[in-house]
Amino acid sequence: MHDEVKNVVIVGSGPAGYTAGIYAARALLKPLIIAGIQPGGQLMLTTEVENFPGFPNGVMGPDLMELMKKQAEKFGAEIIYESVVDIEVGVPAEKIPFKVKTDSGKEFLSWTVIIATGASSKLLGLESERKLLGRGVSTCATCDGAFFKNKRVAVIGGGDSAIEEALFLTKFASEVIIVHRRNKLRASKIMQERAFKNPKISFVWNSVVEDIVDAQKGRVEGLITKDVESGEKKELRVDGVFIAIGHKPNTDFLKGKVQMNEAGYIICKDKSTETSVQGIFAAGDVQDPKYRQAITAAGSGCMAALDAQRFLENLGLID
Repeated sequence: MHDEVKNVVIVGSGPAGYTAGIYAARALLKPLIIAGIQPGGQLMLTTEVENFPGFPNGVMGPDLMELMKKQAEKFGAEIIYESVVDIEVGVPAEKIPFKVKTDSGKEFLSWTVIIATGASSKLLGLESERKLLGRGVSTCATCDGAFFKNKRVAVIGGGDSAIEEALFLTKFASEVIIVHRRNKLRASKIMQERAFKNPKISFVWNSVVEDIVDAQKGRVEGLITKDVESGEKKELRVDGVFIAIGHKPNTDFLKGKVQMNEAGYIICKDKSTETSVQGIFAAGDVQDPKYRQAITAAGSGCMAALDAQRFLENLGLID
């Protein structure tokens, strides 16, 4: 048990957590970042990132996260590589701190907590899928679409996010094939109409992905699909596979603690990172089902650190 009460504990790393750490550390708040067992978040699963400002030639996702981590440490952030399993809610206004508990049994007291645990893309669960992530398999068309200029790609899913991904990919790809397990889309009518009207988009109905083919070359070369009614299997030749079956925010450990929507995303007060609990703030994909970009996560990490700093000042917990 750590009896010292910290000013800020940041739960999670990635662009939101590390940026919150940079800002909090520069404000001399001596933040503790509990980075999780997969530090760096979803960018650790990507290869080249071309749309993060300041890197005109692109930057590898893991390299970008390493730079952010070093910057946070340079200004005095402490980082530990454990996962938070529970937060005991405090009342900072009454001088009762939050108690943050990790999987190793450690407990940290803090006047504020910034949740930056992100969201995980739902995956199909195939071994080939994990092996080829960043090598033709992607969970983000906005991030990776430009790498598939004049290529044939597949999008897996049938909801709004899948159709949005498919429509975005038509800017680059020569053909976009939507593979869906049902015989009709779940997407909104307007999104369906746009997809049906687009000459670059075709559909494989009533089908699931059995495997992703790489022919031992370490790059996606095709898909094996199975018809859910007949059981018939087919091979589709594609250069890229975009998984768009949804995201799951990493908030299980917070159930019953802060207000969330039905999907588990933390609800923040308008134009701030404040949650339903005074002293708990949320940044990045854990509270953003809409944009889900590294730069927006970093921006909200900055906001959370500033919100936490003002909160501490208003309560007289820091000068």
